[in-house]
Amino acid sequence: MTSLTSSAVRIGISPDTAPSIPSWFGEVAAFAQVLAHTGILKAIQDQVRFARARFGHYEVIDFVTVLIGYILSGEPTLLAFYERLAPWASPFMALFGRDQLPHRSTLSRFLAALNQSTVEALRTLFQKDLLARKPFPSPGGLFDRTDAEFLVVDVDGTRQAARQRALPQTDALPAPHRRFEAVCAPGYQGRKRGEVVRTRTVLLQAHTHQFLGTFGNPGNGDYRGELRRAIGVITSYATQLGLPPASVLLRLDGLYGDAAPLIEVLTAGLGVLARSRAYHLLDLEVVQRRLVCAPDQVSTHPESGMMRALYNCPAVPLTPTGPEVRLVVATHDATSSSPAVGVERDGTVYELFVSTLPSPAFTVSDVLDLYLHRGSFETALADEDDEQGSDRWYSHTPCGQEFSQILTQWVWNLRLELGQQFSAAELRTTEFAPALEVESASKEEPAQAFEPAPSVMYGPPQWGVSISKREKCTLSR
Repeated sequence: MTSLTSSAVRIGISPDTAPSIPSWFGEVAAFAQVLAHTGILKAIQDQVRFARARFGHYEVIDFVTVLIGYILSGEPTLLAFYERLAPWASPFMALFGRDQLPHRSTLSRFLAALNQSTVEALRTLFQKDLLARKPFPSPGGLFDRTDAEFLVVDVDGTRQAARQRALPQTDALPAPHRRFEAVCAPGYQGRKRGEVVRTRTVLLQAHTHQFLGTFGNPGNGDYRGELRRAIGVITSYATQLGLPPASVLLRLDGLYGDAAPLIEVLTAGLGVLARSRAYHLLDLEVVQRRLVCAPDQVSTHPESGMMRALYNCPAVPLTPTGPEVRLVVATHDATSSSPAVGVERDGTVYELFVSTLPSPAFTVSDVLDLYLHRGSFETALADEDDEQGSDRWYSHTPCGQEFSQILTQWVWNLRLELGQQFSAAELRTTEFAPALEVESASKEEPAQAFEPAPSVMYGPPQWGVSISKREKCTLSR
C-alpha cells in the first residue's frame, strides 16, 4: 500500500485591505456608458437646475449620479450603499465624468432643500425621453373581436407607511416634531404597519410594463388632481405613438368609480374600464328592466370558482344629464360575511363595472376578465419593489422623495430597454378570450318545404232556422 504525503499549507496574511468589487458595479458601469452615449446625463446637467446658497462645489448631476447608483445597487439603506461604495468612490464617480463623491449627509441636505420647480424639470425631461425612445419594436396592444386595437394603461395608487414612536403630550411639553410630518399624513395603510402613510399614483403601460409617471402626496393623496395629471401624460403618450385617444383604455379601480373622475376621463376622449361604486345606478329603470331578465353570460373564476351572473346594460347615464356608458352588472349569492366589494341587496351581491368598450366586440365576460386582469399591475409593482425599492424612504421632504422616485422609474425603463437589446424577444400574442362560435343550421334536419294554405270555398247565403231549447243545449255541449 502506498501512502500519500501532503505538503504543508501556508497562509499568507497582509495588513493591507483588499476590498472586493461590489457585484452591482458592472451594471453601474454599463448604465453610465448608456446615459453618456444617449445624452441623458448631459440633458440632466443642462436642464435640471437648482440654486441654493452654500451649495459648495457640487452640482445637481453629482447627486443624481449617487441616486442612480443607489437604485441600481439594491442595497437596503443609503448607509449600506455608502459603506460598500467607499473603497471605489473615485472610480464610481469617474464613470459618470465626475471627480468627487458627495457625503451621505450632503445628499440628504440636497434632497431636503429641493423645490417643486426642480422636480418638475426632472419630470419633464423624463417624459421627453420616454416619448422620444422606442425600446420595443411595437408598443403592444389589445385586439377585440372586430380587429380594433386598444392600448391598455393602468392607473393606480401604491402606498408606503412609516412608523412613529409614541410620545407623551402634556401642557408642560412642547408639541412633538416628527421627521415624516412633511412627507406623510394619517391615512389608509392597507396591510402595511405604521402610523402615517404616503400615497403615490403610478402609471404603467400594461403591454411593455414601462412606467409612464408617478405623482405622490401625503396621506391618501390627491387622487383627483393626480388623475388629471395622469390624463395629460397618457394623452401625450398616445399622440406620440399616433394613436387616437379613444383607443387608449384606462383601467381604474373603485377609488375612481364615482361619476366625477370618470367624466374627466371621458371628457379627454380616453377609453375607460373601471369598477363603479355608484350603486344608485341599480335603481335606474333601464337597469331594473335588465335585471329581471335572464343574464347574458355566467362567468366562473378559474381560481376561486366564484360564479357570477353577468348583465349587459349598453347605455346607462352616469348622471341625469349624461354621459352614457356601458354598465356591466355582476351578481352572485351572498355569504354569511359581508362582501369585500359590491353591495348586498336581498341576499344578492351586486358589482358594477363601467366601460366604453363596444359590444359585441367585447362580451360581458370579456369586460369582467379584462378588469380582473389588472392584477398583473400589482405584480409589476412588487417586482419594482424587489429590484429597486421604489417606495422606500429617500428623503423626509415631498420634493426629495418625488425626485428620487422619478429616477427609479427612469432606471426601470432603461433596464427594460437594455434587456431587450441584449436578449431580444419577439412580441408574444396571447389569446385573452376564445372566439365566439356562430351557430349554423343543422344539416340533418332539412328545411321544411313551403306548403300553401288550402283555399276556402263559400256557398250561397241562407236564412237561419229556429231550433228548440233542448237542441240549443245539445249544440252548446
